Amino acid sequence: MDLSVVVPAYNEEGRLGPTLDAVRAYLDSEAGPGTWELLVVDDGSSDGTARIARDTAAADPRVRLVSSTENRGKGHALRLGVAASKGVRVLVTDADLATPIEELARLTEQMEAGYGAAVGSRAHPDSSVEVHQGRLREWMGRMGNRLIRAVAVPGIRDTQCGFKLLDGEKAREAFADARLDGWGIDVEILQYFRRQGWAVAEVPVRWSHQEGSKVGPFDYLRVLAELIRLKTRAVRRVDLAVCGLFLLASVLLYKGLWTDLDHAYLRDSGQDQNQWEWFFAVTADNVAHLHNPFFTTVQNFPDGVNLMGNTPMLGLSVPLTPVTLAFGPSVTWALVLTGGLAATAASWYWLIARRLVRNRWAAALGGALAAFAPPMISHANAHPNFMVLFMIPVIIDRALRLCEGHRTVRDGVLLGLFATYQVFLGEEPFLLAAVGMLIFAAAYAVVHREAARQAARPLAKGLAIAAGTALPLVGYPLAWQFFGAQSYHSVLHGDNAGNSPLALLEFSGRALFGDDATADKLALNRTEQNAFYGWPLVALAFAVTVRLWRRPVVKALAFTAVAAAVLSLGQKIRIPYTDVVFPGPWRAMAHLPLFESVIEGRVAMVCAPALGMLVALAVDRLTRARARTSAPSTVSSPVSSPVSSPVRGPVRPYQVVGALAVAAALVPIVPTPFPVQQRPEIPAFIADGMWKKYVGPGESVVPVPLPDPGSAEALHWQSATGLGFPVPGGYFNGPYGPDRTGIYGAPPRYTSNLFRDVRYGGKVPDIGPNWQAQARYDLAYWKAGVVVIPPEDNDATLYVVVEKLLGRPGERIGGAWVWPVGKGS
Repeated sequence: MDLSVVVPAYNEEGRLGPTLDAVRAYLDSEAGPGTWELLVVDDGSSDGTARIARDTAAADPRVRLVSSTENRGKGHALRLGVAASKGVRVLVTDADLATPIEELARLTEQMEAGYGAAVGSRAHPDSSVEVHQGRLREWMGRMGNRLIRAVAVPGIRDTQCGFKLLDGEKAREAFADARLDGWGIDVEILQYFRRQGWAVAEVPVRWSHQEGSKVGPFDYLRVLAELIRLKTRAVRRVDLAVCGLFLLASVLLYKGLWTDLDHAYLRDSGQDQNQWEWFFAVTADNVAHLHNPFFTTVQNFPDGVNLMGNTPMLGLSVPLTPVTLAFGPSVTWALVLTGGLAATAASWYWLIARRLVRNRWAAALGGALAAFAPPMISHANAHPNFMVLFMIPVIIDRALRLCEGHRTVRDGVLLGLFATYQVFLGEEPFLLAAVGMLIFAAAYAVVHREAARQAARPLAKGLAIAAGTALPLVGYPLAWQFFGAQSYHSVLHGDNAGNSPLALLEFSGRALFGDDATADKLALNRTEQNAFYGWPLVALAFAVTVRLWRRPVVKALAFTAVAAAVLSLGQKIRIPYTDVVFPGPWRAMAHLPLFESVIEGRVAMVCAPALGMLVALAVDRLTRARARTSAPSTVSSPVSSPVSSPVRGPVRPYQVVGALAVAAALVPIVPTPFPVQQRPEIPAFIADGMWKKYVGPGESVVPVPLPDPGSAEALHWQSATGLGFPVPGGYFNGPYGPDRTGIYGAPPRYTSNLFRDVRYGGKVPDIGPNWQAQARYDLAYWKAGVVVIPPEDNDATLYVVVEKLLGRPGERIGGAWVWPVGKGS
């Protein structure tokens, strides 16, 4: 049979007869008798649709009726009809003939040109829409098609036009594989053609809206819902299992936090948990009250804090605003840490499985190492911006797509959007990731010049498009960050912020084989253990590199890991156990814009994904050694490999040795759960709102000592009680001095320094008129309404100091010493 025409019909009694007559007449005149068939699929109609088709079939044996016992949708009807077809080509057309049958000639021309399918398109510039739908229906259709095109079949402007001509064998294969019963069947079939590499032509046609159409204005949303369901069913079980294991591991690491969200505090986070909960709270408050999300005076009153110059992670804190407002910032904090760690591991797993290895469990091991590596776990104590990195693999994948040069404009725009979102998740980790990507790209270009030559032009064009997309979106926020209120130009960390070479070989404090005492000697603090991969993993990576050296991707990954490790040693590299010091390569970068604020030891975090990929390659090689594939493996790009069906062979001794070596390298660095401690209780004076009596509009609560990077409990007072009052001082990055150098916390004042020194056991000076005048001046600067001493170390001595400064005793209210000093006092 040359042609099969499939017409799905549901309650089409009123117009099926004329449609069948028109189709038969055209085919008789154009195709000749006996070379075609017409199949009417009755989708469980409740009217006379089946009777009309049956009568027509009785008069013309080329017409056949295919019946469904119940109404299940267009997709089900088309599956029945195409399965019953016999044509070399199959035309599917709607029963209303919104596209006239005469348009078949246009589709046939494209099929004869070699296409696997030719689909009618109302959105083609050369199409003719003779009768328009209503404005709402037409607008919904246009928006729906754009959404479908974005998420399912890029490049096809109209997936839902019911007039498609398909190669018969390909059509029967595609429809046999299809699962959707509704309107989404069109997209599912086109996706199948795309996956098989069968070319699809989009053809302009005449089209007229027909009254009584079964397609409603919201059916495009139903199509999207069907596609989501289809994608969900397509997820492999192993993928779900791997992601579930990542989430379980993350929950176990933070189990101490989750079991007591109201009182648990991550022991090794310093004051960062207080700071981050405050960031989440102030962002939610800004969103709820439509305030500027880039600035606030709730902390460091009255000067305020440039939030873009800090790390509020607006990309998460803004969408999680409902959670923060409903359950509090402690829940948001725990959710970001736990979900972010699991999502990052899943994202690396996706990239490695998609681009690098066949075996999903090998990819899972690589993703786990990339996300749960010792430096990532160190930052997972307190710095979610450095461990919630799920966008980095997505950005890498999009950059690799640009190298392929297929859809440069689309991929460039998406890369720009992804980069924009990462800016609002964390700028410094994005900068470090970019350094890692540049190192890898340079290394790969050296070892595989032909691939680099082919990728250079589309990559450059795509990056330009990405920059053009991102800059308008991040321009204002970055301008505020670098030039707005309370902006600063750099944060200096001194000359000793690099890693010791020993730190690359030792185990971290949180590692299964590590201990805090050893790690503490080699790191700035427990949130900055930026290396600590352990000598067994370093040895394994060296062995893998030697064994797989012939692969360009291995050379590039190894160079990336080594280069990042060397850069992380800082401006001065001290040879362990000697006094020998060499200048480090970081010296050339340390004073460049942006890099001047980077803690150089953090560059070693770039090693984590590189090592993860090397381990994934090794494990994949071990598993593939047991398989005899039906076709030889060829790798056409640095990070892609075809899929074949392996046949398992016997386990060989070297595979056992290899598996034991991988286990010996990874087991020692398995992270252990984060320890927690009880956080101090909020004084009832604050928790119960007693402060409101003493703080007027535009006034602040002055805790003694003022909050700073070493003691920021007052930020917890604010975030836990709804940010009802501002405080001077705080824990943030801000400017200091006329050159606006970045520092941690507020610029010191005489009175704040006095409180801090006494708090930590310093000598109390003689308090005379000069000190009292200075205190009045500083309190006026802070617009103080009330001075508060909570229960804390040395609070008795602090009481004496404040009493002398203010010249009167305090009141014991709500568990705290209180001095009203505001305008109404």
